[in-house]
Amino acid sequence: MKVNPQYSTKETLLELYNKPLLELVFEAATIHRQFHNPREVQMSSLLSIKTGGCPEDCGYCPQAARYHTDVEAHKLMTVDSVLEQARNAKANGSSRLCMGAAWREVRDNKDFDNVIEMVRGVNELDMEVCCTLGMMSEDQAKRLKNAGLFAYNHNLDTSADYYDDVISTRDYKDRLNTIDNARKAGISVCSGGIIGMGEAVEDRIGLLMSYMNMENPPESIPINALVAVEGTPMADQKPIEQWEMIRMVATTRIAFPESVVRLSAGRTKMNLEGQALCFMAGASSIFAGDKLLTTPNPEYNEDKEMFRILGLVPKEAFADGEQPISHTDPLIEARKEKERLREEELAAARMKAKPEGFQPRKVSTVE
Repeated sequence: MKVNPQYSTKETLLELYNKPLLELVFEAATIHRQFHNPREVQMSSLLSIKTGGCPEDCGYCPQAARYHTDVEAHKLMTVDSVLEQARNAKANGSSRLCMGAAWREVRDNKDFDNVIEMVRGVNELDMEVCCTLGMMSEDQAKRLKNAGLFAYNHNLDTSADYYDDVISTRDYKDRLNTIDNARKAGISVCSGGIIGMGEAVEDRIGLLMSYMNMENPPESIPINALVAVEGTPMADQKPIEQWEMIRMVATTRIAFPESVVRLSAGRTKMNLEGQALCFMAGASSIFAGDKLLTTPNPEYNEDKEMFRILGLVPKEAFADGEQPISHTDPLIEARKEKERLREEELAAARMKAKPEGFQPRKVSTVE
């Protein structure tokens, strides 16, 4: 049961969302226990591998180049730096690493080649590796899959009706196409939304209906609360109440029993009790670490203490049965072979350039 047929229309989903809160949480908790281990919560880490300078105009995002925020633009991280961060995240209990790049779309260049190497390296650490890189083609998705990518994150953000109030530089259909390309490549889909952007409750339900109408809904559905950042168009949005997050988590859990519901951005505004109700209502993943790309997040030690108090245990990587893969990327391998042959040609040329009868000078050693 990938979706709950009892709530397959906008009307029934809206009725569900508006149930008395404790009844809603109880129903969600009951569903959650049928399909998931209620004590397991996956700790994931989110790493900004390329920060700022994005040409898009998403109203919530401090990484858009057109907005005046405190975010400094940085080029793509090196492969070694990313793998070091991945090892640190794993040592702190994370079983999944999501790498985010502030790109409008993936381009077939050296930067993407480096991302492929990052994916392969993180995969070899036996961590679930997820990427969020903007729009991508089916061929690019296949390259990521062949490198060992476990999941691709591409949020719809909100309903199709409210979408134009959030962003104008990309269509809703563009987002759906990218999700479809990930699906065609055999990559697990992670896609969710943000609440608190000025949308109506009907738009929150409309977001869920977008997933309900898919042939295969996302394996992961992150629920984010807007983190209003000064300098963005949504800087003055009033923070939502944590009860709204609990409602959204519970409604998503009931509507998509098999999907992982991820309690994502906005946890710094929630107290321990609010987060506990989210876990009871079906959230089974959090992002750990003091930052989510560029916005604040609880620190590792805070989350470990929360796990201790609530009796939660970190979920292992690939616990749902799918195993990591490790393949070679033909484009990168071809480039490496070309570089190797070039080095051999240069070495041969250097040997020919040496004078006839040339012998390397022997270095004497003292016993």
